[in-house]
Amino acid sequence: MSSDEGDGAAAADATFASIGVMPQLCEACEKLGFKAPTEIQRDSIPWALQGRDVIGLAQTGSGKTVAFALPILQALWDNPAPLFACVMAPTRELAYQISETFEALGAGIGARCAVVVGGMDMISQQIALSKRPHVIVCTPGRLQDHLENTKGFSLRTLKYLVMDEADRLLDMDFGPKIDQILRVIPRERNTFLFSATMTTKVAKLQRASLTNPVKVEVSSKYSTVDKLQQYYMFFPFKHKDCYLVWLLNETAGQSTIVFSRTCNEALRISLLLRSLGIEAIPLHGKLSMDKRLGALNKFKSGARKVLIATDVASRGLDIPAVDLVVNYDIPSFSKDYIHRVGRTARAGRAGRAVSFVTQYDVELLQRIEQVIGKKLDEFPGEKDAVMVLQERVNEAQRMAALEHKEIMAKAGKGKKRGRGGNDDDKQISLSEAKKISKAGKRSRRQ
Repeated sequence: MSSDEGDGAAAADATFASIGVMPQLCEACEKLGFKAPTEIQRDSIPWALQGRDVIGLAQTGSGKTVAFALPILQALWDNPAPLFACVMAPTRELAYQISETFEALGAGIGARCAVVVGGMDMISQQIALSKRPHVIVCTPGRLQDHLENTKGFSLRTLKYLVMDEADRLLDMDFGPKIDQILRVIPRERNTFLFSATMTTKVAKLQRASLTNPVKVEVSSKYSTVDKLQQYYMFFPFKHKDCYLVWLLNETAGQSTIVFSRTCNEALRISLLLRSLGIEAIPLHGKLSMDKRLGALNKFKSGARKVLIATDVASRGLDIPAVDLVVNYDIPSFSKDYIHRVGRTARAGRAGRAVSFVTQYDVELLQRIEQVIGKKLDEFPGEKDAVMVLQERVNEAQRMAALEHKEIMAKAGKGKKRGRGGNDDDKQISLSEAKKISKAGKRSRRQ
């Protein structure tokens, strides 16, 4: 592509057709409401269509999934083959979401996808792989299990490898698994490495797995989008629950994600809120995969307005129209703050983020402000109005503590009997979990 053409493609009025996307996929984009390519799509897709390896660095919420899905589907149309592409993601929820994007975009050209993640039945995944889908979306650990243990399965014909949220993949110590996978897949392939941040680990991975890559950088530093309003609330640690209840009452009806540091805290907060009549649903790593998908589905569909989550939900998940993100526990790492608040103000929409700051969190807040290059505003609120709720919150805390104890005891008994798991969200059924995606349906039908 000449530099003139590159400049033309980068024009603000670019369309999917003008950057080289074929008509069938342009039509699919239109049906899904993607009117024009985002900056990362506009800059990376033309290179990917030319067969170049791509490193894409862009803010969270900037459309990275579509940026790698379209070139892969277009290449698949030109040269249909099973086990054509493999996409690695750091979390199971993100893997399901990526597969939904591939299936939605590729529906018109008959693209078939399989999701291979931990926490789900190996046998049903083996059956899905034996049907030789075009695209595998996976977490690295489970893919490595299948490469070692599933008879007749290999990635020798692989043409495309994608590592999405690459910095997170490496933060979660998937490095050795990824090294093993890289050894058994063809060297002659296209590789796309997408990430919100470029770390030294990602740079090392780039050297190991990409050939003469094009680097497409939409955002070079850690940053948050302009349409995001960011606030803090400062108060003593002992009033944390009271301020959360007040804030959720003030913003009642808005779609809200509350981030906590631990799985137990996420469960405790959701029990506390439920006892006060606020329908909250937890999402954390100790839930079974069915329940995690079910919780996500209920929140996405609007059946629950408040999601209490650990950082399992902070990366990559595209939940339409999240109005508010609350950092109940302020994150220890500044880049985790950027990913958390990136769940709102996505795709050009506005959004708000409120961080709770107690006497123990002042330094963490200052560090975040330094990294994002702006001071957070204080969220308006009257202390007296908040304290009115203290008595009711105290009572709810006692009830939540009792219920939490009961759930943990049940979970312990379940493990002894060999059932495992806990029953901390009775509202999620398996049938609801199945609605999340076709890929999810396929892997559980067996």
